[in-house]
Amino acid sequence: MAFHVLITDPLSKEGIQVLEQQENLQYEFATDLSSDELLTKIETADALLVRSQTQVTRQLIESAGNLKIIGRAGVGVDNIDINAATERGIIVVNAPNGNTNSAAEHTMAMLMALSRKIPQAHYSLKNQQWDRKKYVGVELKNKTLGIIGLGRIGAEVAYRAKGQRMNVMAYDPFLTPEKADHLGIDYGTVKEVLNKADFITIHTPLLKETKHLLNEEAFRQMKPGVQIINCARGGIIDEEALYQAILEGKVAGAALDVLEEEPFHHHKLLNLPEVVATPHLGASTVEAQENVAVDVCQDVIWFLTGGVVQNPVNLPSLPKEVLRRIEPYFHLAEKLGSFLIHLTQDVIEEVNIYYSGELAGVETAPITRNTVKGLLTRHLGDHVNDVNALYLAEKRGIHIHENRTTTTKGFTNLLTVEIVTNTEKRSVAGTLLNGLGARIVQVDHYSVDVTPKGHILMIRHQDKPGVIGKMGSLLAQFNINIATMQVDRAQVGGDAVMMLTVDKHLEAKELEALKQLEEIHQANAIDL
Repeated sequence: MAFHVLITDPLSKEGIQVLEQQENLQYEFATDLSSDELLTKIETADALLVRSQTQVTRQLIESAGNLKIIGRAGVGVDNIDINAATERGIIVVNAPNGNTNSAAEHTMAMLMALSRKIPQAHYSLKNQQWDRKKYVGVELKNKTLGIIGLGRIGAEVAYRAKGQRMNVMAYDPFLTPEKADHLGIDYGTVKEVLNKADFITIHTPLLKETKHLLNEEAFRQMKPGVQIINCARGGIIDEEALYQAILEGKVAGAALDVLEEEPFHHHKLLNLPEVVATPHLGASTVEAQENVAVDVCQDVIWFLTGGVVQNPVNLPSLPKEVLRRIEPYFHLAEKLGSFLIHLTQDVIEEVNIYYSGELAGVETAPITRNTVKGLLTRHLGDHVNDVNALYLAEKRGIHIHENRTTTTKGFTNLLTVEIVTNTEKRSVAGTLLNGLGARIVQVDHYSVDVTPKGHILMIRHQDKPGVIGKMGSLLAQFNINIATMQVDRAQVGGDAVMMLTVDKHLEAKELEALKQLEEIHQANAIDL
């Protein structure tokens, strides 16, 4: 039996060569099809390969009688209806690693262009000007490069910077001092990176936590004359704050491959002579386009021939009877992971998941994946999904352990998640209540009853009269309304925990004001 692979967008010849080597596979190029023509072609296809042009809609997916896998030769999958594919048991794969080298090289190119003022000097010379003194640059040797985000691209940049004999200091939520030492770089907090770096490069996804990460306050913490590189995502830098910092002389220069709004017109940052910019070219190399084509074609072949794909985007299908039994726990598991990651600033080394009661007898692997997905999403964003969560955790040195017990502490089912760092253990437990849905029932050793959704404020405080009143008055000053509240304590006058659901998100300054109250030991704002 030969598998039919339909290719509806241009694909590099290197990817095609991978397909040609398979005897039991036939591929067909059918680009520039009308919607009706595509609906006809898809009826017999076992696999569909696209880039960004083809819109893989629900209608198209539901018209595909044999379709088993959709491959996107690139990172984004915004042109594919993931939910429709998952519902039909069709796996979607992409190629997130093919542009790593190109993005890292582009970052280094921007770094060097910035330090030696190459684009400005080039423009001047093209305009018949010879002014060597105006374009005196600085050497990279012995300068400190601060890297915020040490994933696959950030790590490649660190490797190259060391080759330029730079000192490298990095921050990443999954980086420990031990791992940094193994890589031959310095470990630092975000504040330490901002304080000590001569050059700062960003390599994080754009998330709620990273939006405007480099803002007015961050620029104030930097060394005078610092230079900034962003080849990651627009929006991580507050562009107005960067503009002002350059005008004031705090920032000597910036190299930007991305901006908050793309494409853009008449951006005032580009009017500054200190700014070097390119139109989002990080992955725009021949090799990167070849790599993503090869990666996605190889994944399609592996899947069709019974192997395991490397870059899945959605959850593989499960037997209906198994899925029906465990699916209600997916939401609970992800929310427990999301809740727990807010309780520590330390690097997670170990995750222990305890399945109790009726959960001890079910297929738990998908539930574990959802738990780990919840833990990682805060820092990694949409790159994490149910399928690749365990792989991403392993790559970051996080050990995952499953445990089963029939003891449920009074609950029919109980899911407990514990994280271990080098300084502490934190845990949260949840259950499904008939007719009421998911509940968080324990945080560390405190008993609670909280629906895992919305805005939650968790406060650890000293058990003494007046604490609740002070806290409530302060929230009222911020116009924050309390929806529900409950308190549990270890002993009279000792440590206690207060769980509140509130009507809106607490800003950092509001949370900091709560922490200034004498009786409050810890305050965490958790958005679920």
